[in-house]
Amino acid sequence: MVIKTVDFLKNEIPIEEESVIITEDIKAGLVLVDIINGFCTVGAGNLAPREPNRQISEMIDESSRLARVFCDKKLPVLAFLDSHHPDKLEHPYPSHCITGTDESNLVPALRWVEKEPNVTIRRKDCYDGYIGSFQEDGSNVFVDWVKNNKIQLLLVVGVCTDICVLDFVCSTLSAKNRGFLNPLEDVVVYSQGCATFDFPVSMARNTKDISPHPQELMHHVGLYMAKGRGAKIAKEVSFSN
Repeated sequence: MVIKTVDFLKNEIPIEEESVIITEDIKAGLVLVDIINGFCTVGAGNLAPREPNRQISEMIDESSRLARVFCDKKLPVLAFLDSHHPDKLEHPYPSHCITGTDESNLVPALRWVEKEPNVTIRRKDCYDGYIGSFQEDGSNVFVDWVKNNKIQLLLVVGVCTDICVLDFVCSTLSAKNRGFLNPLEDVVVYSQGCATFDFPVSMARNTKDISPHPQELMHHVGLYMAKGRGAKIAKEVSFSN
């Protein structure tokens, strides 16, 4: 039933995906959204997958590949890590990614980026990395990162496609349209570099507050909504010499 529904949805609200080539004359930046154990490593926490998941594994592989290219080219990378205070839960979700636990750390395949000089790590305590980048003095780590690096093209990967990735992309596009993120021109969401979680109806019936969340369907919806806000959706990303 879910497969038929996804096929119907893709026919009714198709997404035009494109091949994105990042050329040497464009200053590009990579944003890694919440590719952490608490969301991606089997059995790592309340919101981690309970068994190996193809979409999540592919997302990690593609994100790690792109991070390696960006680091080799000395291009800027920003990694958001979901990190919550134990007394400030995020309704309707159960306790997750508590600050100081391994849940809130990057997955093993990406831990190496923490030592790279071109990588900025930002721990956030909300869905939206743009909002989570505000500091007490009113400055914004993400905004400063874009401006200081003169980023023109922003490539976004991570989890969850329809939650933290989408919220961040929507805020970023709104800020760009208001002129807050000059010289940013394009926001690109790489579909294979994103993933979301799977929570079928059969499981949701026995869980309070959390709604069903079929993975393939919600992944498509997240990409569709990002496209509707003005993002480009990439089916592949490559670099020109």
